[in-house]
Amino acid sequence: MVGGLAAGQPALAAEAVSGSRASTATAGAKGHRNAKKEKKMRIVAVEEAFAIPGAIRQEAVIRQRLEAPEAIKQEWFRRLDDLTDLRLADMDANGVDVQVLSYATPGLEVIEDPAEAVAVARRVNDHLAKAVAADPKRFAGFAVLPLQDPKAAVVELRRAVQELGLKGVLYNDHVRGHYLDEPQFRPVWAELERLGVTLYLHPAAIPADNWRVFDGYPVLVGPSWGWTATTGAHALRLIYGGVFDQFPRASVMLGHMGELLPFQMARLDSRFGQVPAERRLQHLPSYYLRNNVYVTTSGVMSHAALLGAVHAVGVDRVLFSIDYPFESSAEAVGFLRSAPYAPADLASIAHGNAERVLGL
Repeated sequence: MVGGLAAGQPALAAEAVSGSRASTATAGAKGHRNAKKEKKMRIVAVEEAFAIPGAIRQEAVIRQRLEAPEAIKQEWFRRLDDLTDLRLADMDANGVDVQVLSYATPGLEVIEDPAEAVAVARRVNDHLAKAVAADPKRFAGFAVLPLQDPKAAVVELRRAVQELGLKGVLYNDHVRGHYLDEPQFRPVWAELERLGVTLYLHPAAIPADNWRVFDGYPVLVGPSWGWTATTGAHALRLIYGGVFDQFPRASVMLGHMGELLPFQMARLDSRFGQVPAERRLQHLPSYYLRNNVYVTTSGVMSHAALLGAVHAVGVDRVLFSIDYPFESSAEAVGFLRSAPYAPADLASIAHGNAERVLGL
């Protein structure tokens, strides 16, 4: 069963309310004094989805299986397919200056035929580059890659960055059960490092396998828990698989406050002495989370979580994102503006880090 994108929304809304109360107690009158200044703060959102109707044959069937009320799904699809009117109106209404666009899940990873994946990747990246070129002050983009064919993926990555001007890659967790620590993907990491661009590791709509612990509880499969567990585990495979020892300047972005990994750093380090010798790394696991991983806020509107993530990995590695259209731009921006940070640190999260990391 496919996890539903809507499943986590009530909890997120409740968390946003709780976070707002906490920030009011922390920031107090200072937040009100800075209200006018904060409204002018530049905002770059880095995990913002779009789609191209009919680009992926399997997409319609997968969309039908999403666990969400039909009216909500139709509104998502209407907004995913739009790159002008609805999207820009939402950005303007909420003070979002730039969206970094990425192709919506299920993505290319569900395509079985490598040749088809290569063709669709070129079509999607060309479409995205054209949209960015039409409004470069409002949009940037993450490329898709046909990782079903790693050699072709390297060629498309080079084209997407050097010719089309895209700023990195967004990838949906696994390609038919294969993960990016596997040897066949090392040339892709080498090219990512050479080009100096990041890979946004995003959850997959269809899991690679079924976990019995989720049986009878479809709410656990998707955004409320399953996506975090599987994507976080994939990131740990990259670390323990030595990807960042071999490619020390390579990096990944993780949404949802780093898929909770910043909060697990002490535990990872404390158990590192039990790691078998063949899995030993050059550094403790926390080193890679502080040096090769960027954290985004997508879908976690909690000041407590934001404070914890910043404390764990540093303010220069946390980036703002909304997860449009699956999350409310108004709630996400309100959460950002009310965060209990000094203006300079808040500006880093809101736009400075994205501009530096993505070369905006």
